[in-house]
Amino acid sequence: MARRTDIDRALAELLRPEAFRDYGPNGLQVEGRPEVKRLASGVTASLAFIDAAIAAGADALLVHHGLFWRGHDGRLTGWLRERVARLLANDVSLFAYHLPLDAEPEFGNNAQFGRRLTLTADSRFGEQDLGFIGAAGPWRSAQALAEGVARALGRTPLVLPGDGRPLARVAWCTGGAQGYFEAAIAAGADAFLTGEISEPQAHLARETGVAFIACGHHASERYGAPAVGEHIAARFGLEHRFIEIDNPA
Repeated sequence: MARRTDIDRALAELLRPEAFRDYGPNGLQVEGRPEVKRLASGVTASLAFIDAAIAAGADALLVHHGLFWRGHDGRLTGWLRERVARLLANDVSLFAYHLPLDAEPEFGNNAQFGRRLTLTADSRFGEQDLGFIGAAGPWRSAQALAEGVARALGRTPLVLPGDGRPLARVAWCTGGAQGYFEAAIAAGADAFLTGEISEPQAHLARETGVAFIACGHHASERYGAPAVGEHIAARFGLEHRFIEIDNPA
C-alpha cells in the first residue's frame, strides 16, 4: 500500500510534465482515497475502462488520455459527468499523462512502441522533441516493416510505400502525430510510423518517396501506461493490472 501523494510525486518526477506544452492537465485529475493498494492502467479514461477498473478493485487509475482537454468549458454534464461521478462515488483517483507519457525515454509510448519493433532511437525530432528516429534495424523495406507492425500490434496498418527505397532510417511518433511527417522527412527518415493519417500525408509520401505507415492511434499507444504502471507498482509494492478496452481507431 502507498499514499496517493507519494504516487503523484513519483509520477511527476518520472514524467516531468512541467517540460511540456500540452493539450490538457497532466497529473492527478480526480482525487480519490488517500491510500492505494491496486493500480489499474489503460489508454483512455473511458467509462468502460473506469467501470472495469473499479470492478477489479483498483484504488487508482493511470491513463494516457484523461478527462480534460484544452477548450473544455468546465461543465460536468453528459458523458463527462458520468465518468467523474463513477470515480467520485467509488473514491478512485485518476492520474493522466499525455505528451509526457509519449516522450519518456524508457517507459513511454514511443520507447515501448519502438521496442516492439526492434527499433532504437538515437535522436529526437519535431515539436518538443516528441518524435523518435533511429536505424532501421531488421527492416529492409516499408512492406517488411508494415508486416512487422501487423504482427506486433495485431492489426493491419495502412501503408503508403513511398518510392520503395531500402530503409536506412525509421522515424516514429505514436498516436495522432501525422503532422510530424514533414519533420521526419527533414530528419532523414526513409519511413515514418504513427497512429493516424490525414489527407496531406498521402501526397507527401508519393512526392518525397518516404513511406508512411498508419498503425492505429489506440493500437500504437497501448504500451506506455502499462509500462509506467508496472514500474510504479514495483516501486511501491502495489498490485497492478493493465485493462485493455478495444478501440478500432
